[in-house]
Amino acid sequence: MDHEISSSRKSGISARYQAWIDPAWTIGLWAAAIVLFTVNLGGLPLRDWDEGILAQIAREISRAPLDSLSWLFPLDPNGAPYLNKPPLVHWLVAMFYQTWGVNEWTSRLPGAILTATSVPLLYGIGREIFFQRSPAIFAALVYLTSLPVVRQGRLAMLDGAILCFLLAMVLCVLRSRRDLRWGLGIGLAFSCICLTKGILGILLIVIALVFIAWDTPRLLTSAYLWSGFGLGCIPVVLWNAAQVYRYGNDFVGTHFWDQSFKRVSASVEDNYGSIFYYVWEVLKQGVPWVLFLPIGFRNAWENRNLSWAKLAIVWSGIYFVVISVMQTKLPWYAMPLYPAFAIVVGAQIQEFWQPAMFSDPRPIPKARIWTATFLVLSIVAWAGTIYYTVRSQPDVQLVFSTLALTLTVTAILVARQDIQFIVVLIWGTYLTLLVLMMSNHWVWELQETFPAKPVGVMIQRATPKGQVIYTSYPNFRPSLNFYSQRTIVPEPLEALMKRWKEDPHPHLLLDQDAIKNFSEKQIHWLDTTDSWALVSRNPEVKPTTTASKQTQKPRKLPPRSPKN
Repeated sequence: MDHEISSSRKSGISARYQAWIDPAWTIGLWAAAIVLFTVNLGGLPLRDWDEGILAQIAREISRAPLDSLSWLFPLDPNGAPYLNKPPLVHWLVAMFYQTWGVNEWTSRLPGAILTATSVPLLYGIGREIFFQRSPAIFAALVYLTSLPVVRQGRLAMLDGAILCFLLAMVLCVLRSRRDLRWGLGIGLAFSCICLTKGILGILLIVIALVFIAWDTPRLLTSAYLWSGFGLGCIPVVLWNAAQVYRYGNDFVGTHFWDQSFKRVSASVEDNYGSIFYYVWEVLKQGVPWVLFLPIGFRNAWENRNLSWAKLAIVWSGIYFVVISVMQTKLPWYAMPLYPAFAIVVGAQIQEFWQPAMFSDPRPIPKARIWTATFLVLSIVAWAGTIYYTVRSQPDVQLVFSTLALTLTVTAILVARQDIQFIVVLIWGTYLTLLVLMMSNHWVWELQETFPAKPVGVMIQRATPKGQVIYTSYPNFRPSLNFYSQRTIVPEPLEALMKRWKEDPHPHLLLDQDAIKNFSEKQIHWLDTTDSWALVSRNPEVKPTTTASKQTQKPRKLPPRSPKN
């Protein structure tokens, strides 16, 4: 009797323990993701293009009265209609602006939280498609430690939100196999995708329906699925109808053609590449998990009768083909691929991990090849450590040294047939990304041109509100417009000199070379930075047609005044 009571108590404890495992993993993964996605989030300025544009539109929405309907019909700072993308994420950022003010942290926080939430969502997907818990854990950890997911998810862009809504839709699809009522959630997630990136929702729902047709075709006759899909279409149809009613053909031409269908048939703004563009992107930014993709997809094809393999093949196959044939190529178009890749890699890592659970574990297959591969990568990482040590960049040196140490220990463990190399690789990659995000180099595009924030602050301080500034910088910079709260228009030197002569009160932002072509007597110095001068024309000096002839000698920018 005592033995039976003891067994019953153990069974009860075991049942309670099992009930807490999944919630504990969900909370733990979400906490780890929140740390990685929010650390040093506001430490760097916003970058061009998407961050600057999203922040400008969200700021205009947050400032406008609710009854002005600017939340429904967003306007840019010049008062022109914003017809680029649907405003769901812009609404979220605007709400954060109203609560905590306008800054880099509030601009990026909504997308970062949504992307962090996608990590436990992928774990939930893994629990639906894998027979065991460990491959779901591996898939979520691989996804969490993928560089493109972390970096793009932290930016004030739409792609992190898309990942969250996509994974929520896939989770609803999988759970509807057990409970048809989850089909209602499919429509809600579809609606969120469409209100974030327009017709991308059509491609993603097609992928979901193809998977259903292959894996669980009976769901295609479910009233819950189609009712949920219909309910999800209602806000999308209403929003698009409102835009068409207000803007007519301008909205159709800009939103549907220029920003959507045209990107399939033509390269927009010279963003083009070969059909192998995304292969290179995945190889370039997918280390170390890209190493497992070839054997992972072979494993998926061999097990294509299983749900996880069907999902990974349909998801990655259809989406990869579509973005590869598109003429417009941008790195973040590949973002929806990484959850599918994580599923494939998680299943493959399980193939390595599972034998270690037996009393007589089998050796790691092709250990010599894996050892050599990780050793070569570690040598490259150590070379990067030395290079940035010589260049006296300790933060980048720390990133490379963390990665190099991780890869070196991994190579040693693989050579010793120690399956713990998986734990070291996951944990070391997480630490490497954490160090990178804590540095000032995680938005490396900021190094490509002059810093926008100090120049924008200078312009905002020295010019009246609403003033249009013309610049010798050749490219349009939304981030500069955001920080200056002015419209900065790039123009060639000839147009600037003509404007200088003809406009009654021109405001020009000039670099060191351009300012040599203007008469010193005519220049009224409004403010300067290290390499840029904000100038107007002295009202007491009349412009002449020989301004360029009077100032042939090179001039340096004057020293900044003490107030600066």
